[in-house]
Amino acid sequence: MSIHFTEERQLISFDKSFSANIRISEPDKYKILEEISKRSEKIINVGSNLSYSPLGFSKDSLSVKLRKFNRILEFNEKSKEITIEAGITLIEFLNFSLKYNLWIPQLPGYPTITIGGAVAANSHGKSCAIHGTIRKSIKKILLFHKDYGWINLSEQENKELFDLTIGGLGLTGTIVSVTLKLTSLENSEFVTRKKIVKSIEESKRTILKDNKKHSFIYTWNRADSLKSFGEGIVFQNEVQSNSNIFKEFKESKNHFYPSFIPLWNKYSIKIVNSIFLAINKFSKNEKKEDFLSVIFPFYGKERYFNFFGKKGFVESQLLIHESKLDMFIDEFKRLFKNYEPTITLFSLKNMSGEQKYLRFEDNKICITFDYVYNKKNLNFMSMVDKLYEKYDILPSIIKDSRISKEIFRNSYNKELSRFIEEIYKFDKKRIYQSEISSRLGI
Repeated sequence: MSIHFTEERQLISFDKSFSANIRISEPDKYKILEEISKRSEKIINVGSNLSYSPLGFSKDSLSVKLRKFNRILEFNEKSKEITIEAGITLIEFLNFSLKYNLWIPQLPGYPTITIGGAVAANSHGKSCAIHGTIRKSIKKILLFHKDYGWINLSEQENKELFDLTIGGLGLTGTIVSVTLKLTSLENSEFVTRKKIVKSIEESKRTILKDNKKHSFIYTWNRADSLKSFGEGIVFQNEVQSNSNIFKEFKESKNHFYPSFIPLWNKYSIKIVNSIFLAINKFSKNEKKEDFLSVIFPFYGKERYFNFFGKKGFVESQLLIHESKLDMFIDEFKRLFKNYEPTITLFSLKNMSGEQKYLRFEDNKICITFDYVYNKKNLNFMSMVDKLYEKYDILPSIIKDSRISKEIFRNSYNKELSRFIEEIYKFDKKRIYQSEISSRLGI
């Protein structure tokens, strides 16, 4: 029997690693959500399909898209709380909340990501050293499960399921609405300061020294050659004071259109990096930046991703303790010398929090690498994977879709076992499944 409001469509993961012809439904009423869910054996939830890994679809599951569930249900300016439906995008949410000088600081890096997707991924922003992940701002969740119906989740009600759902990749059911505790924001303009650094060691010292003074602090480092490895810039964003400027943001659209041929290679990356570093060396150390440029750094700069071409890219995001970073980088550079990988992005920032279940969260340094997708780079990354256990490194499965089941299980270890045990207690049939969850055996 065909399901009303369901169509067949091809979806491709953001990193272009996986595509599948899937069934997708975009309900516009709660009753229709109930109907399509009850008629499906396997289900998964999809937001804007901007997760790098294929977390929102599977050839064996119905993808439920709640983009039409984008209403603001309740708002209390005095208590700084808001209840919004899961399909609302970040920019839609901000266009409302910033009118009252309120927001949440744990925002992932693109404005068309949905709130439901951010909660399922336990997203973080640039200021995760101070503000942690989005978990810190969540008060309540309304969840729908095919077999159990509507469930209220909070610290006071169904707490275990509340914990499983935040960062649970949509595997506990469909997040329908979320209540957030908002934070005051004086102004939607920022001042950006920068410091030129010569090494990863200097980058680390700077972000560890200044992370309590500057909420938004992160690095950009070169990795286009062994000779220039680690050279870069530490950026510090601070909210502009003594003003209160807010202009409503225009409705944003995705502008991701891969180039016909890949434009990133070892030569183009080296040229672009050299120019970027030279411009920053000789320009002023301080400048004003608008909200979108700071909070959503790739908005308007989609060409960075488009230049990877139709084969896409691979991103590796890792959490490592500051005491082990130097040793890890030394081994990374030795492998780099042998394999000569093509890396387009290398960045550091601090994170705070508690690693639990599948959450990419801890009191550690977050390292990000972007790679051109090719066999040589994949071989290099598989060698780097072998260092995870040695240096107690936690990889993000939201960003890196090629992580093996063995590496994933060794890295998440007891917390993964706890997640699997608890989710099977709640849902023995394991109804909610994505491509990634099936492949990794979650």
